[in-house]
Amino acid sequence: MSENETNIEETGAEEAPEAAAESSLDRLSALEAELEEVRQNVLYAQAETQNVRRRLEQEKVNAAAYAATAFARDVLSVKDNLERALSAIPAELREDDKLKGLVAGLEATGREIDNVFQRHGIARVPAMGEKLDPHLHQAMIEVPSDTAEPGTIVQEMQAGYTIKDRLLRPALVGVAKKP
Repeated sequence: MSENETNIEETGAEEAPEAAAESSLDRLSALEAELEEVRQNVLYAQAETQNVRRRLEQEKVNAAAYAATAFARDVLSVKDNLERALSAIPAELREDDKLKGLVAGLEATGREIDNVFQRHGIARVPAMGEKLDPHLHQAMIEVPSDTAEPGTIVQEMQAGYTIKDRLLRPALVGVAKKP
């Protein structure tokens, strides 16, 4: 071999390890980038799983808290009818010895319904004398009034109720207006 050929072989031999090292560095940086991308995907998947778990827990709590909503609405009509029946009994019949037991039983039933409502987070919406709140009250009529400020509730036609923090039924009310 000539001296020139030997120099070419030595130069080629030196370039091959450099090219291999450069190729290894490129491959290593590509693998590092891929590893970082996979890490980000895993973190994203973990965060998404945690969000889904949290959402399901909240839905479970809400389902337990508000499961009786439809039933409570139905029982409200029973309570309304009981109150109407009690208010329809004149004072002189309330004093009649024959009806005292019936009236006492109806009043006890009303108190028991109130206790059951209280135990299950069902509360009456305050209305009389309050400012009209469209989230809690439904204005049915406007009543001319010199004594009440306009927008104040002066008449309650039907009581409203909430269950926990949600409206079960709005109060049907009459609102004061200027005469």
